[in-house]
Amino acid sequence: MNRRHFLKNSAVAATALPAIGVPTIVPASVFGKNAPSNRITIGLIGTGRQGYGQNLQGSDLQGIGGRIPGLLDVSDAQVVAVCDVDSWRMNKAKTTVESHYAKKAANGAYKGCSTHRDFREIIARKDIDAVMISTPDYWHVPMGILAAKANKHISCEKPLSMSVHQGRALVDALKKYGVVNRTDSEFRSVRPQNQAVELVRNGRIGKLQKIEITFPSDPTPVPPQPDMLVPKELDYDLWLGPAPMVPYTDMRVHTPFDLKKRPNWMRIDTYAQGMIANWGAHYFDVAQWANNSEYSGPVEVEGKGEFPKSLWNSMINFSVTYRYANGVEITCQQTPTSKPGIKYTGSEGWILVDNYPGVITSSNPGMLTSKPSGSELDLSKTLWDKVDFVDAIKTGRKTLEPIEVGHRTISLSQIGLIACQLSEKLNWNPEKELFVGNNAANALLAAPLARKEWAM
Repeated sequence: MNRRHFLKNSAVAATALPAIGVPTIVPASVFGKNAPSNRITIGLIGTGRQGYGQNLQGSDLQGIGGRIPGLLDVSDAQVVAVCDVDSWRMNKAKTTVESHYAKKAANGAYKGCSTHRDFREIIARKDIDAVMISTPDYWHVPMGILAAKANKHISCEKPLSMSVHQGRALVDALKKYGVVNRTDSEFRSVRPQNQAVELVRNGRIGKLQKIEITFPSDPTPVPPQPDMLVPKELDYDLWLGPAPMVPYTDMRVHTPFDLKKRPNWMRIDTYAQGMIANWGAHYFDVAQWANNSEYSGPVEVEGKGEFPKSLWNSMINFSVTYRYANGVEITCQQTPTSKPGIKYTGSEGWILVDNYPGVITSSNPGMLTSKPSGSELDLSKTLWDKVDFVDAIKTGRKTLEPIEVGHRTISLSQIGLIACQLSEKLNWNPEKELFVGNNAANALLAAPLARKEWAM
């Protein structure tokens, strides 16, 4: 499939495509009560560092013990297909999936995970209930909308979108087709993070006044790189998809044959929006949760930041301030030496969750042992993200972090970025999702990759 043909046909409803590569589903007797017929079948789209390491396999939670479960840890789910434009990554994921299920099979064998280069093949499959989208950020909305049209339940990596308008289009599609959806972020399930929210919402620090966030520092931006031959395992045209055609260099994409390094595309504003979005997807989420504004947003934003003139051109060394109608102020900053953390200050004290997954301290240490009472918010038994997603599909309830919430979260990153681009104080209408009286700012709310072929 060449690039022109792919783009021309990308808006075709996925349900019109033929099912391709349907795996062999083993008999129920192989798994007993956890037979594939009793599980939510899932297609994993994107098998890179996050998709393969975190979303598929899960990880140990360093510092506070425990484990963040991946899809393979969820007994009510079965991964039946994996998809990636990098065949080495995709085949590694397939091997991991089949090895995992083989260990649980009575006969010690399992061959039920198919591979797909084109994500639309997974979306077209009638035997797949849900998709886990773990691709670069600029792919999330096109994939999510096509999956919604095909009535697939969706868990999507954060940051969810590349613009406010784009994120709203995804939310609208999910509402139209009525599929279960979740923003894939573990922060709400990490106890130091949700304990802080619980204490703030239950009034332990009095009236909330200010939330201060610091983001990790970024590596030094790299200059323009020489063109390189495309690795034989990578379909670069399909990797670019809706993005502009540019020569290949691995400093634009990801390091070949490596699933541990942070991907390079995360530092390029064509494909992602830098640390204000990458970590903002975590910290703005819990901040809005604590402020009880997760379905709304601020009324004012101002900021400043640096925009490197290099291949890695995402904003760095920034400082942004948001103000809410209830008087709460949220500040965020990144410096060359900063580390992650979030501090909540109220009229009667403060709570700090330092670093990640977090060490929680307070102006009054006694409040950290207080328990919710009566109708107070209790988050101590919050489900992990993958478990929450699968359980919501089985029960028909809303997930803990619907994509509407994730959209509102990443909108903070996007309007903060716009304030820094314009170096202006901007008034924001969170109901209309528009800047008040500023056409230049509103023009930046549209998706930067506005190809008519991907107008959903």
